[in-house]
Amino acid sequence: MIKEPYQDPQPQGSQITPILQFVILSAGTIGLVFIFSLIAAGIITVIFGAGTLADTFAFNTHNPHIGPALWTLQIISTTLPLFLTPLLFARFIVKEPQTYLKATAKFPPVLLLLILSIMICSSPVLEVLVNINEKLVLPDSMKALEAILRSMEDQAQKATDAMLQMKTVWDMIWGVLVVGLFTAIAEEFLFRGALQTIMIRLTKNPHAGIWITAILFSAFHMEFFTFLPRVALGVFFGYFVMWSGSIWPSVWAHFLNNGTQVVIMYLYQQKKITLDPDDQHVFNYQSYALSLIIILILLFMYRNTAKGKSPLLS
Repeated sequence: MIKEPYQDPQPQGSQITPILQFVILSAGTIGLVFIFSLIAAGIITVIFGAGTLADTFAFNTHNPHIGPALWTLQIISTTLPLFLTPLLFARFIVKEPQTYLKATAKFPPVLLLLILSIMICSSPVLEVLVNINEKLVLPDSMKALEAILRSMEDQAQKATDAMLQMKTVWDMIWGVLVVGLFTAIAEEFLFRGALQTIMIRLTKNPHAGIWITAILFSAFHMEFFTFLPRVALGVFFGYFVMWSGSIWPSVWAHFLNNGTQVVIMYLYQQKKITLDPDDQHVFNYQSYALSLIIILILLFMYRNTAKGKSPLLS
């Protein structure tokens, strides 16, 4: 039973201010992404040739090697540096790996079941946010920026479609592992581990720290037209960590979100289901309201269970 699942102790091994910590973490992330992008480019060139490298950055889906090349780029230039940055930062910069990574597994296992329920029931609420987000437009003076953002999202969607052309069950399993599990671990260690800790210390308010981190998490993905639902997910993940004191509940939630999307996409491609995963008009207003009520109840149960106050532990 966890009496005090979240604490914010004073720094022990480092007296670096939160603002400077944020600068170091951001610079470290950008630096490692740049270095590993060069490594990934070199590997793609050696294995597939310079032409495939150019097609990879141009998202030319007509190249037969574009899928494996994009996977190489994703894992080496993104997933790996996002995972290494918080580890190196927590171990060698602030010298508080437990506080900044929260890798402890000491939390009630029933929290994982509650998270599963929350993620299932959150679909209608996330759909509302997607639909609201789609209706947001920038002022006329920023139409050029809006066009750039839409173009970037279209390119990102092309890359995703090329990577997730799944013809076999093994293709689906690979997608679930990389997009679901590996991405969840890397991003949660970076955002809910290191960054959220920094933001809570900077604002001296755990709620503000969680929301700021969620906004930065969504902004990091550079997908303006799915910004709001990703903020909501970031908030969920943030509270999962704060209330449990462990990073693993948020990794589990992140994995469920990403992995489920991969599985649904595979089933749709194989014509096992008729529901288009891109369709954001599945639920009705009653479903939206019921979803919100159930989520709030489940979050209340999660919080009490994590703090050892819930009858679920008895």
